[in-house]
Amino acid sequence: MSRTDWLDDVTEKLIPTSLGLMNVRVGGRTDGPAMVFWPSLMMDGTMWRFQYEHFAPTHRVVLVDSPGHGRSDALRRIIDLRECADALVEVLDALGIGKCVLVGNSWGGMLAGVFPAYHPERTAAAVGINCTASLPTAFESIWATGLAAYLAVHARMPQLAARAARSAFAGPTAEAENPEFVEYIDAVLDNDPKSVAWALRGVLIGRRDEHRLLATVPAGIPVLIVAGEEDSQFPVHAVRRMADAIEGSTFRVLLRTGHLAARENPDEVNATIDAFLASCPAA
Repeated sequence: MSRTDWLDDVTEKLIPTSLGLMNVRVGGRTDGPAMVFWPSLMMDGTMWRFQYEHFAPTHRVVLVDSPGHGRSDALRRIIDLRECADALVEVLDALGIGKCVLVGNSWGGMLAGVFPAYHPERTAAAVGINCTASLPTAFESIWATGLAAYLAVHARMPQLAARAARSAFAGPTAEAENPEFVEYIDAVLDNDPKSVAWALRGVLIGRRDEHRLLATVPAGIPVLIVAGEEDSQFPVHAVRRMADAIEGSTFRVLLRTGHLAARENPDEVNATIDAFLASCPAA
C-alpha cells in the first residue's frame, strides 16, 4: 500500500468551529463506537494511519487536522487547550457524535487529559500518549521560542523545521532501526510555518499547569496515559505525574519508543489501547 492508498476509504469534511474551519477525515465502521484522533503539533491527521487501519473495522474513526495544521484553516493567534476542547465539541456536533473515545499524541495527548474535565458528557474514554500537564521547562521555552520566531518569518516551512522535528520526535531506537518513521517526519514540511509558530506559542510555550484540573476528571471516565521510554520532550516522570493526577487512570510505558509513539511504534500502541478498552467495555 502506498503512502496515501489507505485514505481511499475516508471522507474529508471541513467543519466550521470557533478556531476556523477544521479538516477531518471520517471512515471505518459507520455504526461502530466513535474514536477521535488528535495529532501532535507539527503533524496532521495522517499521522494516525496505522491506528486507522487497526480500528476502522470495529469503530467509526475520525482523524482531526488540528488548528493551523494540514488542511485546516491557518492559525494567526495564540490558542489554548480549553479552546481546542470546545472546538472538538463543535466537530462532534457536526458529525452527530455524542460520546467518543478521544486519542491524542503530544498536543492531542494533553487535550485528551483535559477534555473529560471540560466535557465529561462527551467522553466515553480518553487516551493520552506522550503528553504532560506540567509547565514548560526553561530549556523547552527557550528552544520553542527560538523555533517559533524563526518559523514566523517564513512563507514556506524551512528545512530547519524538519531537522528540529527529527531531533524532538525520533529517539535513538528510531534513528537506528526505523528509517521509514524518520523519513515520515518530513511531513512537517507540508504545514504553514506561521500557523505552527502560533501553535508553538500557545500550546507548547504558553501551556498551564493542568494537574489540578485533571483531578476533576470524573472517576467513571476511563483514562489511559502512555509514555515513551525514549521521549526527550516529555520524559516518563512528567507523563507519570500527569497520570497520577487523574483518579483511577491507567499508566503504561513503551520501551525503546520516542515522542511520536503512535506513529513510531503503532503495534504496541494499538495493542495497549485494545487492552485498555477491553478492560472498560462501557467505553
